[in-house]
Amino acid sequence: MDLQSQIEHLKKELNESAHVQNELDRRVFYLKTLYDVSKDIFSSVESDTILRNFLLMAMGNFGVSLGFILVVDASSQKIAHFAERGLEENDATNLKADIDRLILEGTFSESVPDADILRSCASTKPFTLLETFEIESEWSGVFGLGPKLINEAYSENDRELLDTLLNNLVVALKNARSFEKIQTLNLDLESKNRALKAALRKVEILESIKSNLCKFVPTAVTRMVESSPTDKIQEAQERDISVLFLDIEGYTQITESVGGTEVNTLVEKYFSVFMDAIYENNGDVVETAGDGLMVLFLTHDDRTHALEAVRAAQTIKEKAWLINDDSSPEDSKPLVVNIGICSGTAFVGAAKFESYTGARWAYTSHGTTTNVAARLCGHARGGAVLVSKTTADREQKYFSFKPLGKFVLKNLTDEVDIFALQE
Repeated sequence: MDLQSQIEHLKKELNESAHVQNELDRRVFYLKTLYDVSKDIFSSVESDTILRNFLLMAMGNFGVSLGFILVVDASSQKIAHFAERGLEENDATNLKADIDRLILEGTFSESVPDADILRSCASTKPFTLLETFEIESEWSGVFGLGPKLINEAYSENDRELLDTLLNNLVVALKNARSFEKIQTLNLDLESKNRALKAALRKVEILESIKSNLCKFVPTAVTRMVESSPTDKIQEAQERDISVLFLDIEGYTQITESVGGTEVNTLVEKYFSVFMDAIYENNGDVVETAGDGLMVLFLTHDDRTHALEAVRAAQTIKEKAWLINDDSSPEDSKPLVVNIGICSGTAFVGAAKFESYTGARWAYTSHGTTTNVAARLCGHARGGAVLVSKTTADREQKYFSFKPLGKFVLKNLTDEVDIFALQE
């Protein structure tokens, strides 16, 4: 090979080496650009921040002073995110107005808009490069750059780099979208938790109110309200029951002799024990007075509720004796408790009383059975338990009753057969 041929061959190899070096430099530049942009856009999980960082990095790498990026929400058909650099305020307004018009025309309805359609808008004329992208089916995006400051046209290599950058942008926005959904779910969960806590607090308050009301309201009323809390309150109905009246003999004289405070303490001491006997036998205290109780036994079987009433009376009598026996000589005179029981039909339930101040309800029992029980209690003396003939007949198998004869009781027309519970 002559010298000239060798020189030509060397020139060719130098040119090829220069081309390889240029290509290598270009790819290194692309990789560095991709790294820088990725580092910025993946450092945040907020869509606005990601788009703003992407725009700034892209403009810096391509050497331009004018650019914008926007994202359209497919579900709302509105611009969800918008960032720009170098635009006058009016130009930015016109650009968004043109995009809104394209949205209304359906350009963004199913997929990203065609770049040629975007270039036809007057507001996009300053932008030499326009690219579109899609984030799954939820968002469509448009990215635009103005001319390079060095007055060079965008090459195919530039477009290739931009496509790679946009692909990374899409991944970053998908991550941000997922994070935003998680945030929304967390906020929704927090809101539901707050609502649940508020509801639980209301339940606690209601349970507290219920617990306190149960101290004053008969158990039957509580059951009635719980069974139909929103329905109309059922008025009194006739049914077979046993009614027990209890009072303290000589209550007025005791109060005068020892004083109201001491009597209250004494009554609480006795009645606390009586309550246990009543509830153990399914009794329900519906009325109280300073010296007495009215108790209903409402078990559906007539013999059972009569048995429960007499058994409760017997226990009350025994408990009263025990308290009296345990009392010290310094204590006041022991209390004597008299009881009257009658079994039979009576009207039981809610009674409504209306006046100009409004309506009031009371849960009680009324009728002959109730009146007889009250009169028997008033007739009893010395701690006796007096029962009607109906009660004695039902329970003579389990208890001994002494017939006392027929008596005329206050406000009752017919004479009443009275029986005394024997020990």
